[in-house]
Amino acid sequence: MALFIVRHEHKADLCPAADPYRGAALLSHLSQPYARRHGMEIRGKAVVQGEHTLYLIIESADEACVRRFMEPLAAAGSLDIHPASTCAGVVAGGGCAAPGLLTDTETVDPETACEDAVEAGLLVHRVHPLNCETSVPELIGGVVVPNARFYVRNHFPIPLLNPATWRLNVGGLVERPQRFNLDDLHHMPSQTLVVTLECAGNGRSLLHPPVEGEQWRLGAVSTAEWTGVPLVEVLDRAGPAGRARTVVLRGADGGDVPGRTAPLRFERSLSLDEARDSDALLAYAMNGEALPRHHGFPLRVVVPGWYAVASVKWLTEIEVIDTDFAGFFQADRYFYEWPREGRTTREPVALQQVRALITEPVADSDIPTGELTVRGVAWSGASPIARVEVSVGLGTWQPARLVGERRRHSWQWWELLTRVDVPGATTVRARATDLAGRTQPEQPVWNRLGYGINPVQEVAFRVR
Repeated sequence: MALFIVRHEHKADLCPAADPYRGAALLSHLSQPYARRHGMEIRGKAVVQGEHTLYLIIESADEACVRRFMEPLAAAGSLDIHPASTCAGVVAGGGCAAPGLLTDTETVDPETACEDAVEAGLLVHRVHPLNCETSVPELIGGVVVPNARFYVRNHFPIPLLNPATWRLNVGGLVERPQRFNLDDLHHMPSQTLVVTLECAGNGRSLLHPPVEGEQWRLGAVSTAEWTGVPLVEVLDRAGPAGRARTVVLRGADGGDVPGRTAPLRFERSLSLDEARDSDALLAYAMNGEALPRHHGFPLRVVVPGWYAVASVKWLTEIEVIDTDFAGFFQADRYFYEWPREGRTTREPVALQQVRALITEPVADSDIPTGELTVRGVAWSGASPIARVEVSVGLGTWQPARLVGERRRHSWQWWELLTRVDVPGATTVRARATDLAGRTQPEQPVWNRLGYGINPVQEVAFRVR
């Protein structure tokens, strides 16, 4: 089916709507049921006020069908039909002047994926590949974020995998190479973990001077309940050889990357010790449902506490090797790089930095004088949250109450009940400290690729 914009214009003395009977007949002709009998869908219609001009958005197999359908109006005036696209399709295809979106039949249609994300309330940063963050106010509520509102980070188009033919291959330096289908994994010992995933670039837009990469605000983070097979269970069945050192996790998504002459697939690695000790999960369910396609269907890795780049989606291969892994997303990206004392220091991106995120009050909102409740979430990859402190109007730091028990792998809700009695513009700030003694810096720590940005958050609002 293709999309068309139809423009019809007639003279005032030939206006069919001037005659109530002809007008009623016209409405019937342009009704959705009548259009469907002609194999078309009318997506929108409007008349320019004060003029005799009609616009329609019609989805049809071809232009000839549209012309036949519009013959009654063509007899009364002019008829222009233009091939069209949706706004999401134009953005995904590279702009209004681009020839059109080219899609691979083995990937999810980026236009459809984008429209689904917009309808779910996600804030879209990029259409192709799809990257969008969760609106911070949408985090208010329970421990987990609904699947449709969970932030999305992709480097390549979303693979469209058939669960009936999909296989997970485990090989390399192992004593017993393994090959699993989805049913095999469902019959293996399972585990369910509530885990917060955060993009390593979350907060990158806070950096000055700016750096390249997705300009995430603060919503590239979400929490879900993940169910699957512990990674260690699969590794034990394969039996890594004595000289095994590194576990490479390879997804089905792939494409071109800067500086490489050939396409590559998304792949990351953990040391063998990290793979065994991290509680990593091969997840096939998210919040009690099968993984959505956006989030790795039919199988993904979830590495608790680590930035989400380690949690490879659309997993198809696990390879055990005896060297350090030097893939593009391990060696060319996802490392901290700082200029220090006249030389460059590099460190791999691994555990999440400690961070508190304010969900209430909402930025730029109006709050009545009197009692004020400040709420939010806090998390850290190194250890559970020890405390959260809140400052209102640049005042002293006040201890917030941690809601519920301390959590090892997911965010911790917190709240502070206080007062605001002076009308006018003011701010609220929050900072978290974990049980490992790590706390948030006052200002973002600049690094060349913009990872691990976790300064104290400040939200401005008005008291009236």
